[in-house]
Amino acid sequence: MAKGPGLYTDIGKKARDLLYKDYQSDHKFTVTTYSPTGVAITSSGTKKGELFLADVNTQLKNKNVTADIKVDTSSNLFTTITVDEPAPGLKTILSFKVPDQRSGKIELQYLHDYAGISTSIGLTANPIVNFSGVVGTNVLSLGTDVSFDSKSGDFTKCNAGLSFCNADLIAALTLNNKGDSLSGSYYHIVNPLTSTAVGAEVTHSFSTNENTITVGTQHALDPLTTVKARLNNTGKASALIQHEWRPKSLFTISGEVDTKAIEKSAKVGLALALKP
Repeated sequence: MAKGPGLYTDIGKKARDLLYKDYQSDHKFTVTTYSPTGVAITSSGTKKGELFLADVNTQLKNKNVTADIKVDTSSNLFTTITVDEPAPGLKTILSFKVPDQRSGKIELQYLHDYAGISTSIGLTANPIVNFSGVVGTNVLSLGTDVSFDSKSGDFTKCNAGLSFCNADLIAALTLNNKGDSLSGSYYHIVNPLTSTAVGAEVTHSFSTNENTITVGTQHALDPLTTVKARLNNTGKASALIQHEWRPKSLFTISGEVDTKAIEKSAKVGLALALKP
């Protein structure tokens, strides 16, 4: 296991990745190339129904500084500059989007053996300030995630989470939406040799008194091929197969059917990522 409790976003992440990562109903193609000087250029295109979206991302690295510059088909320019370890355990991230003048943000992350802190502030006259912190160990940790809008004087986000981890089991409990929803997640490694794992997530909304339940599993058919499946209480069943046909190059096909309306067409998604 990793040393320290990590950041707040790590609470329940294993279960979320098992249940939701790589599932999609769109068609996506991504290709990455590297220049002799080490500059990485990633081009991607996504077909969502009749809409086609594309972007080009350029990544430059110099020692502990990484700059990511992305341009999309809507003429938006996204820039992220990351300084890793300017001091032990510290990471600094500056991001902004052109032409959105209110998108500028600076974030500081700090990782310690018994704490993980992330704080960000918008680069505007009346910024939104976000703070998340986790205390504990890599076995048991407790954290909170809050956002404050200095313009309205309101807390726009107030969440809390608890995580328990051991060698093959991770359980998490989070209170979200200013206390309106309670989520519990579970991730268990059944067989590490075949990457076989099971997971579940249960969410209860206090305002609507509704429950959402999702269960899923994954299994490696061989070192290069993984299959995943999930089912939720609304009757949506999904499955995917992902194959690494060359190092870091992945082909993924996923599908979803509504078991309560089986006459409807299944949703099928394709993703191809090419890296040299």
